[in-house]
Amino acid sequence: MNYILVDIDSNRFLPFTFTRPVCDIRIGILTIRQKWEKYLGNELFCITAEHLKQKFPLNFNSSCNSIVINGAVCPDDVLLSKIQELKPNQVLYVKDVFIAANLGEIAPNTFDIAGLEKYEKVVLQHDALLHIDSVTDIFSKNDIALRADFAYLTANKVSQIISGSNQVNNFANIYIEEGAIVECSLLNASTGPIYIGKNAEVMEGSIIRGPFALCEGSVLKMGAKIYGATTIGPYSKVGGEVNNSVIFGYSNKAHDGFLGNSVLGEWCNLGADTNNSNLKNNYSQVQIWDYANKVYANTGMQFCGIVMGDHSKTGINTMLNTGTWVGVCANIFGGSFPPKYVPCFSWGGADGFDTFELSKAIEVAQRVYERRSLVFDEKEQTLFTYLFNNFR
Repeated sequence: MNYILVDIDSNRFLPFTFTRPVCDIRIGILTIRQKWEKYLGNELFCITAEHLKQKFPLNFNSSCNSIVINGAVCPDDVLLSKIQELKPNQVLYVKDVFIAANLGEIAPNTFDIAGLEKYEKVVLQHDALLHIDSVTDIFSKNDIALRADFAYLTANKVSQIISGSNQVNNFANIYIEEGAIVECSLLNASTGPIYIGKNAEVMEGSIIRGPFALCEGSVLKMGAKIYGATTIGPYSKVGGEVNNSVIFGYSNKAHDGFLGNSVLGEWCNLGADTNNSNLKNNYSQVQIWDYANKVYANTGMQFCGIVMGDHSKTGINTMLNTGTWVGVCANIFGGSFPPKYVPCFSWGGADGFDTFELSKAIEVAQRVYERRSLVFDEKEQTLFTYLFNNFR
């Protein structure tokens, strides 16, 4: 059987789906794709937007039947069992949320969501469904996802011994992977689990309140203050104060400053003392830019900070307002609040924006990749070029 993840209405998750399929969004400890791969025991491919297909190709065995799965749905044992029971030409829903469809002998590269009307509908009652429906769900549902991932990843496993230099509350709710270093810090797992990934480091004086995940190779800088539910993806460096935020990976917030109720993509950098507001002075609900419809839309949330696409950066002492939406490859600096909508490849701040030229953006990305011993290859450059020409 081919199991294929599929993007459904990926515009809901911009700016992050400019550069990745929905299933490669990180929520909890893992990305959604990684979760499904662990549950199914196989590498999974996806059906995604046309401009992403070169970087994220669809591979499948043409001699096998195929099941397509909504890439915005997180797996669990109940869903897995029901999906594997699907017969050809059956489609599974939980309430009005599409979960999966058995395409039978139809090739998955011809899949069309509109064609599911012809399928036999199977409805599952499943109150514990974890499904992201908007960009703000990434941080607002991170608590649920963190607890689920922690339970799955640590089942029947033994943590590294926690150093006696730390002050710890609820040892049983803390898991430290091989090669991780945690010294002289305060770990409070009474409010939720704490997961420290392989070869990660928690430096001296850090204060962590779970649920929290520090993924592989990441560093929590000295004196950091972390409130749950927060995820720091792999190979990132984070300091200062962070509350209920998700950092996908390969991004840095290495200095003091507040990040709250926010999501950062990959290869972002927040300059020293960058701060975001996550609460309006009048305590009203926060609006955020709806890129697809070109309007500010009500999030229904009182606490909402920023969403920042891949490769975007801020200068020192940058201030970002509640509900700020930042595209890919933006550079923000200056002493006042910039607009709450910052398009891709923008360069500037409150006094206005110029265009961050494509050649310069590629040059910076190449340098950043080199620092991590990676190559910003032709596929990455092609993607940058497409985004520059179509989404700024």
